[in-house]
Amino acid sequence: MTHPILALDGVSLSLPDGRILFSDLHHQFDLRHTGLVGRNGVGKSMLARVLAGELAPTSGRCLRSGRVSFLSQQAGSGGADSVAGLAGVAPITHALARIEAGSVDPHDFDAVGEHWDIAARLRQACQAHGLPHLDPDTPVAALSGGEAMRVALIGATLFDPDFLILDEPSNHLDAAGRAALVQQLQAWPKGLLVISHDRALLDAMDCIVELSSEGLRSYGGNYAFYEEARRHEQGAAQGALDHARQEWRRDEAARRAQRERQDRRQARGNRDARQANQAAILLGRGKDRSEGSAGRLRQQHEAARAEQAGRVRDAFDRVAADAAVRIHAAAVDGAGQRRVARLEQVVLPWVAAPLERISVSLTGRQRVGLVGPNGSGKSTLLKVLAGRLDPLAGERRLPAHVAWLDQQLGSLDPRRSTLDQLLDVNRSAGQDMLRTWLVQLGLDACAITRPAGLLSGGERLKAALACALYADTPPALLLLDEPSNHLDLASLAALEAMLSGYQGALVVVSHDRVFLERIGLTHRLCALDGGWRLEEC
Repeated sequence: MTHPILALDGVSLSLPDGRILFSDLHHQFDLRHTGLVGRNGVGKSMLARVLAGELAPTSGRCLRSGRVSFLSQQAGSGGADSVAGLAGVAPITHALARIEAGSVDPHDFDAVGEHWDIAARLRQACQAHGLPHLDPDTPVAALSGGEAMRVALIGATLFDPDFLILDEPSNHLDAAGRAALVQQLQAWPKGLLVISHDRALLDAMDCIVELSSEGLRSYGGNYAFYEEARRHEQGAAQGALDHARQEWRRDEAARRAQRERQDRRQARGNRDARQANQAAILLGRGKDRSEGSAGRLRQQHEAARAEQAGRVRDAFDRVAADAAVRIHAAAVDGAGQRRVARLEQVVLPWVAAPLERISVSLTGRQRVGLVGPNGSGKSTLLKVLAGRLDPLAGERRLPAHVAWLDQQLGSLDPRRSTLDQLLDVNRSAGQDMLRTWLVQLGLDACAITRPAGLLSGGERLKAALACALYADTPPALLLLDEPSNHLDLASLAALEAMLSGYQGALVVVSHDRVFLERIGLTHRLCALDGGWRLEEC
């Protein structure tokens, strides 16, 4: 029995505008469960399409033996009206229905092929994965987001592929859906490649492969192993940069001393020549020799400086750009035990019982994770806390300044630059200081002057947070709705660093368990079957 093959042999891909997305990739994927990581925009999704055979590379070749099944980021969201459609078997079930009704059309028999039992297999697979209430005709509208993704994944495995490629399968899933997805994937016995920024999901993988501008690099372990290896690499890169800079300073001092000695010799020679009784032609030759020596010395120094500058640049490039993200920790009014928000017997609009009613009080520097299944009313509660939505009944008190960042980051004007919008809310620090603070967040000089609508997701989030946190009156209560969605791993680390430096009260809606663990929560506000409950962490 031959082993299935999925490999890249010198694969390159260029975009229609001529930009090279990645080049000369060489890698063989085995049957280990593998996580593919990398910065947003580096080409992970396009590489997945190349591996799946949906996209031809610009050069090189993708070697493929065995069946490959691919689920894009849009799998499980829209485009299908039934479970059979979501699982990708609707053409077969429809042909079967027509045959059972008396059709003798050859196209129907070709569509069915050998899959006469596909409906039964789909039911059995749904039951095996904890979805016994579903059948092929169940409307998609009756499914939760987690159920829809799991059905799409069941469909991808029905035809027994040798390799399964999934692009961001945990997007928009709640905690229960993510846990079920991990369990389902861990039971998959064949090759698996998962593109994800979900660190809990990546921790369930056997190895991590990173795509960067330098190509593909494999790390033989799960995400925790990869993260530790990257920390060691970062430390080594920083050490190499420090060493290169020290060499530059030492050699620059040596070159300066050598130039000064050469200048003194030349000055002494000129002085001696003026005092000596030599013919003019001999004096000219001596001057030419001296100037020639000085010229050669300058060329040698310039070549040495260029070579060393290249070494410094190379060392700097190996240090991650946002490894040193820093937040300007502005003083926040309302620190300590001062109350920043209170809801007393508030009735939330559009939320079903028993979660429609809540009483909660937030003070000082509480850091609260707002958790619960999709549809439980978390975003609605956040809008009420922000003062953007009025409760149906009860009392709401917001004695402190509140900042709210929704999932679409609607507080940012997409037509204006981050710097201009920050200058609107901070008139005391001065433009130079604001530029420095933005650079410390990982927003370079080009990004802060570009219209916010042209920034990446991670850049837009940093910009929105900067406009909230760096205002003349920083918020005493910061409300964030799914801030980690669609961020790459580097941007997630930057966001965690920013929130760790924030001194006020914080309420965050998130299904990302690792993210919530890393921002120092003091409490969790949980949507439970019996209603809302505030628990200490």
